[in-house]
Amino acid sequence: TLAVWDTKPADPTQPTNWVELKTAAASLTPTDALKHERKLLKFWIQSFLLGVPRIVVGFRSASGILAHLEELDTRSIPGHVKRQGKASWDGNVCINFAAGFLDVLRKTVGTGTEEGGVWRIRRRQRSPVIEIWKVEEAGTGGILSREFVAWREELRGREGAEMQG
Repeated sequence: TLAVWDTKPADPTQPTNWVELKTAAASLTPTDALKHERKLLKFWIQSFLLGVPRIVVGFRSASGILAHLEELDTRSIPGHVKRQGKASWDGNVCINFAAGFLDVLRKTVGTGTEEGGVWRIRRRQRSPVIEIWKVEEAGTGGILSREFVAWREELRGREGAEMQG
C-alpha cells in the first residue's frame, strides 16, 4: 500500500514524500530470515523503481497480530542485506538484469507505437529460461478496459498532432 508520509505538497513541482506500507511474518528461524531477505528484495525493487524513499513493515505473529513496526530506508536495503543478511541478492545485479530483460522485451514486443497484440512472458519454476511469445495478433486479450484503451488512443492522437503541428 502506498501512502503519503506527512502531507502532499501544495506545489505540484515539489516531490511527494511517499511511504510504502508492507506486512511480513515475524522471523523466528534461520529459514524465516532467508524468506524475509527475499521479501526485502520485492519490497526494495518496487519502492526503488517508483522512487518511494521509505518503507514501513508491520511484522505479524503467527496468529496475525501486529508484533512490531520497522521503518526502512529504501536505498539502504541492498547494503543491509549484503552486510548483515545472507547476501542472497545484490541490488546492482537486479537492476542490470531488469535493464537487460527490458531491452530484450522492447526488441521482441516493440515499443507500443505499433499494433502489438497480446504477448505472454513465462519463467518456469527452477528454469533459467524466460519465454516470450505472441498469444494474439491484435487486441488486448480482454486485459485492458475499453475506457483505458480509448484514453490511450486519445493520448496517442494528441501526441501525433503535437508532433505534426
